[in-house]
Amino acid sequence: MSRVLDIVTAVIRDETGRMLLVRKRGTSTFMKPGGKRDAGEDDLTTLARELDEELGCRLVSAELLGHFSAPAANEAGFTVRSATYLARVEGDVAARAEIEQLAWIDPAAPGELRLAPLLTQAVLPALLSRA
Repeated sequence: MSRVLDIVTAVIRDETGRMLLVRKRGTSTFMKPGGKRDAGEDDLTTLARELDEELGCRLVSAELLGHFSAPAANEAGFTVRSATYLARVEGDVAARAEIEQLAWIDPAAPGELRLAPLLTQAVLPALLSRA
């Protein structure tokens, strides 16, 4: 049986509808920003902390897109289970902490980047079904 990583992630879009993805140092897969809860944190506290640490921006608002699960991108034998929020942020977004690279993609045509299974199997289809 697969072990589970519980995370909280953000779908951040720019004014043209592109979606922000991040790639962590030492990996080749792009995913949504976010991460694991610290003890006692609720979803939005986790999301605000992770966005500040990883991107240096402030969470303004968040609306639950859904709860999704898929094979983990970087941890073999793990399933990632995500509470994913449509998030609005303010401030200059930049790669910080363990983030090595940022990318803005069109959710309907993500291009050639290597994307996390959670993104391709669950989040992008959920986003596109809302359009």
